[in-house]
Amino acid sequence: MSDTDFTTTNSGAPVASDGHSQTAGNNGVIPLHDHYLIEKLAQFNREKVPERIVHAKGGGAFGTFVTTKDVSAYTRASLFQPGAKVEMLARFSTVAGEQGSPDTWRDPRGFALKFYTDEGNYDLVGNNTPVFFIRDGIKFPDFIHSQKRLPGTHLRDHNMQWDFWTLTPETAHQVTWLMGDRGLPASWRKMDGFGSHTYQWINAAGERFWVKYHFTSDQGKEILTQAQADTIAGQDADFHIRDLSEAITRGEFPSWTLSVQIMPYSDAADYRFNPFDLTKVWPHADYPLIEVGTMTLDRNPDNYFAQIEQAAFEPSNFVPGIAASPDKMLLARIFSYADAHRYRQGTNYQQIPVNQPKSPVNTYSKDGAMRHGFNSPDVPVYAPNSFGGPHADPVRAAEGHGWESDGELIRSASVLHAEDDDFGQAGRLVREIMDDEQRARLVSNIAGHVSKVTIPELLVRVLQYWRNVDATLADRIEAALVPSFPGASQQSKLADVVQ
Repeated sequence: MSDTDFTTTNSGAPVASDGHSQTAGNNGVIPLHDHYLIEKLAQFNREKVPERIVHAKGGGAFGTFVTTKDVSAYTRASLFQPGAKVEMLARFSTVAGEQGSPDTWRDPRGFALKFYTDEGNYDLVGNNTPVFFIRDGIKFPDFIHSQKRLPGTHLRDHNMQWDFWTLTPETAHQVTWLMGDRGLPASWRKMDGFGSHTYQWINAAGERFWVKYHFTSDQGKEILTQAQADTIAGQDADFHIRDLSEAITRGEFPSWTLSVQIMPYSDAADYRFNPFDLTKVWPHADYPLIEVGTMTLDRNPDNYFAQIEQAAFEPSNFVPGIAASPDKMLLARIFSYADAHRYRQGTNYQQIPVNQPKSPVNTYSKDGAMRHGFNSPDVPVYAPNSFGGPHADPVRAAEGHGWESDGELIRSASVLHAEDDDFGQAGRLVREIMDDEQRARLVSNIAGHVSKVTIPELLVRVLQYWRNVDATLADRIEAALVPSFPGASQQSKLADVVQ
């Protein structure tokens, strides 16, 4: 330590002691004007911000994204032009768990990416599954409440979870993913990621396309059994955070290959199911994967709170050449995420270094708590103006390439496509995509979870829920549940016993 390394107050003045408060004599009172003591205690009382309502527990790292293929026919976005290389940040998380909860609970994993492009920040906020539980944002608070904790006991409750799931049949596809192998990844490095939503790409000529993002782990995929996950949860609650950090420290930089599915704009109108439904996947036979580039994480954060906890990802952060789709969940998230950040960190959260764009910022946003960035005093603070202030550039922004209005304002989940049902894709996932071992684990996982349901009428509904997915699967689940309910036997239907 050099002679210049001395403790200071937050205002930079040297302090007299790191370990002793001022007192009136050895045993006297502490005066209020011991301002360094007051500063330390006051700062300590305020050193956390509210945790995220969802995706509270997570970790991440910095890296780069390199576009290795030519997809310029589909988008004019600068980060997806051949040879483009941009800095980026990735954050992985659980959905339902709070800060301090185990990394290995069965849960979807968040897969949030921030690309620092020369046209502004582009955020892609997805999961390790290609679908989600619901298709309309108005249901999101209710869904999350059902997966969190009871207000009275503050305990998580399987009855509450299955009550919501079985009363909301659109959850079937995601619950099948959740109860399968993707519900327990062994490592963030060895799981895939998805944008999940349908987005819009616009090329330099103004042509529009619908797009889905797929990030495939170059490390391969690895899962945990339920027993392994339970053991790890009791031994190392930060198992996934530690795994990513230590791998990067060792120089084992994880990477993912980005591919996209491209749907011609006109296909959406008469496709066999609604392509903007977040509970659905697009079959690869219809829209095969097109490789785009590689994401590599090679730098751990220097400070977790400053660079990961304060990282603000929001689907509203688009760049020219990328836009929203009619996906109702996406449209709700475009509002909700930015609003959550303003609540957690204040109106100027985008001035926090980890959230700052690398490109120039010319905005007429003004003042607010914790503002530290500002324009030159000679630049006007309003638009339009006659004094050389920045002006909007519709050509640069490429606005005006959105989808057309679909009609009058309505509230509906109309069935407009031949396969707009809730259970079809979940059933095909079980019958056609999973192998025998995956199906066996699915049965075991579901039965283990459902065995904690204590309401007979709800148990009957759960079995019908899975029968709607696949009758054979439901029979196997029912058989696996028999030992959990005294009085049932392989010869009697479990539903009859619980009734």
